[in-house]
Amino acid sequence: MPGPDVTVIIAAYNAMPYVTGSVTSVLDQSLGADRIELIAVDDGSTDGTAEELDRLAERAPLMHVIHQPNSGGPAGPRNLGLDRAAGRYVYFLDADDRIGPEALERMVAAADENGSDVVLGRIVGEGGRRAPRSMFKRDQPRTDVFSSRVYWTLNPMKLFRRELIDRLRLRFDTGLSIGEDQPFVATAYLEAAAISVVADYDCLYWVAREDGNNITAQEHGTRMRMDLFRTMAELVADRVPAGPDRDALMHRHFAVELRDAVLQLSREPRRDVQEKLLHELADLVALYWTDGLAARLPAVVRLRCHLIGRALLDELLTLVHWELDRGAASYGITTLAATATTLPEIQVEGGRAYALYPYFRDSTLNIPDDCYDLTAELGVRHRVDSAVLDATRLRLTGHAYIHRIATRDVTTELVLRKRGTDTERRLAVRHTPAPGIDKDSDLHDYSAAGYEAAIELAPLTAGLWDISLAVGAQGIVKEARLGSGRAEAVTTATTMLVTDEGTAVALYTTKPYGNLTLDVGETRHRVTPRLRVTGAQWSTETPATLVVNGRCTLNGWPLGALTVRAKGAEGVERAVPVEPSSAKGAFTAQVPCATAGEWELTLRLAVEGKEWSVPVPAQPSLKPARWRRFGMPWYAKPLAGRDVLTLRVGRVELLKAARARLKRR
Repeated sequence: MPGPDVTVIIAAYNAMPYVTGSVTSVLDQSLGADRIELIAVDDGSTDGTAEELDRLAERAPLMHVIHQPNSGGPAGPRNLGLDRAAGRYVYFLDADDRIGPEALERMVAAADENGSDVVLGRIVGEGGRRAPRSMFKRDQPRTDVFSSRVYWTLNPMKLFRRELIDRLRLRFDTGLSIGEDQPFVATAYLEAAAISVVADYDCLYWVAREDGNNITAQEHGTRMRMDLFRTMAELVADRVPAGPDRDALMHRHFAVELRDAVLQLSREPRRDVQEKLLHELADLVALYWTDGLAARLPAVVRLRCHLIGRALLDELLTLVHWELDRGAASYGITTLAATATTLPEIQVEGGRAYALYPYFRDSTLNIPDDCYDLTAELGVRHRVDSAVLDATRLRLTGHAYIHRIATRDVTTELVLRKRGTDTERRLAVRHTPAPGIDKDSDLHDYSAAGYEAAIELAPLTAGLWDISLAVGAQGIVKEARLGSGRAEAVTTATTMLVTDEGTAVALYTTKPYGNLTLDVGETRHRVTPRLRVTGAQWSTETPATLVVNGRCTLNGWPLGALTVRAKGAEGVERAVPVEPSSAKGAFTAQVPCATAGEWELTLRLAVEGKEWSVPVPAQPSLKPARWRRFGMPWYAKPLAGRDVLTLRVGRVELLKAARARLKRR
């Protein structure tokens, strides 16, 4: 008998009443109770958690409860659960959280389909608990730590392939009092054949406990935070060669674990202890500091590291309290101040933006301006309000501005880049008013952020042209691809047309971000699939007339260029213009068939020597037609065995017809 698909491990300590919802969310999974093994380890609870787990296990044959004395943290109970796990996959769940009804089914499907060793399911916070979001912007069937944001969530509430855990002999570090999950998860990430992200479903609900006893909410001493920072920095340095990849992972630990260590340092009651620990931190920072890492870090982290490196304790403490006063928050649940986050004021100078953190250009400290330069951190906010493609140009309107930089001395340009080449075209835009476009507009003047732009199609050579804005204000220029932000009226459906010069042009949105791109010359979007004949039958009103029905889903073409063509011998042609009669491009063409000969029928679009055509398909149910002309009988009949509808038209030879009737008798 095959074993379970998933073993869910819950380490529980004094988790009432939350543990009931946690366990129930596992037992009620759509994956099916027979495919789930649940191991709950009671870590010496004294609040009724142990009894509640035993009660819940009575109705769940595949739920196993293990009781042990308190171990002081979740690492030991999780390891014990791993020792007993029988599932193909393992999922860790905290006793105060719960999972969505389809979570395990979706994550197992993602792992099986993509051969993934780790699967992240989207996390949402409840009761004010902050959850990581940056890695859940879209589904990612196969990714890794270097091409995605998954490394920024190192909690263990993920699906792990047990074969990977067993092969690596992974266990949680019982020597760490905080962050014991990080080495486990980071190692699994780095050794995984693939990582999947399920972002279109709420898989895990992070619940904020009313008693504040979530483990991430509890204070831990500076030494514990420093141990975690040291452990993770050593792990990354040991497994990832020096260079951009290592810097990318170190970024997380310098921005989060080092920050939390400094926060705890500020709470140490003794000055001598603070000074001793600060010097240890300085040695750690120096050990892993590189120019590449510095370039990735936000300005406030560079400033923090500069103060640590120079052992400027008072200045470092001032920075910590400055951040706390403005509502800085640590990773997870811990909120460091009750007020909302207040961003620093900015000074723009020489095309750079400097945050006015403490000690900016203090002549006694001479801290480098680079520790305050947040130009790279500024984001562009933008929206496309209209995108209209016609036979000659693409017209765009909308707004764009650099967040926190007033729209003075605006120099925004529209940028076209031909994909796969160095070809670039820059076009001026017309600046227009855009009042009240941002909730921060009372702090920063964005009233000149509107734009109007026109892209002439004729100069564009064949290829894919990506559309961006180089948004400029006060000498600062930031570039952003257009389209991901758009008004509801701006459709994501592909618009395609053929110009008067015979060039096929399509405006479409890329996946998954929805950015705008022009396809010139059918690089990716073809004309012929938009030409279709749906049927043909003889007219009931007009003799010798074939009624051809079809659809053209192009959004535009030159007048008279679309025809139903009847091609005869020696290049003789008859063409009937087609004009759709509905917004969906449906048409009906009346094709006269009164001229003797064999005629092959196609739907054709011809412009300036360029031609696209699709055949009128053979119509098995189409019978021969007969009519009289000047008193003489004529006929038109489809020829058998042809893929293209071909009609033979001619006058009935009376003698031959009479002989045929006699033979039939």
